[in-house]
Amino acid sequence: MQKIKTELPDCFILEPEVHGDERGFFLETWNKRTFDDLGLTMPFVQDNHSRSARGVLRGIHYQVVHPQGKLVRVTRGAVYDIAVDLRKQSPTFGKWTGVELSEENRRIFWVPPGFGHGFYVTSETADVQYKCTEYYMPGNDRSIRWNDPEIGIAWPLTGRDEPMLSNKDAAAKMLKDAEVFE
Repeated sequence: MQKIKTELPDCFILEPEVHGDERGFFLETWNKRTFDDLGLTMPFVQDNHSRSARGVLRGIHYQVVHPQGKLVRVTRGAVYDIAVDLRKQSPTFGKWTGVELSEENRRIFWVPPGFGHGFYVTSETADVQYKCTEYYMPGNDRSIRWNDPEIGIAWPLTGRDEPMLSNKDAAAKMLKDAEVFE
């Protein structure tokens, strides 16, 4: 597995070794020894799977009390996946990085605890699967506006001005008003 740095020092893109032939392919998406060797030692407690249609934007989500690290991959379709540093004391506070994740490139994105996470679906549909380092706790769940100008994410909107949002994401706060990590 290859570890690729991003603009944010704590976020990584991972490219697994793919073994393929005329029958198909095989790859490891997580192996404790491999991740330990890469310096990515993390306890995972929950796996999630979402399916979304083209134009859906989910995020920017995070938990304040029990922050989740997320190991994100796409098994069907393609998304533009982002992470935003929400650690107030960090030199990269409010900065973001993004990567295309798809069933073709088979990349995996590590979003550490203390970061917000979101994605925008660029294919007809997309299945996003991710491992979490903490359990989902609805009372600690927070969202930041997808189009906050202070963050300035360059979303690759496909043929529309506004993405499809949940009610929660449509009502999300701007970074300046949001509860973040001290």
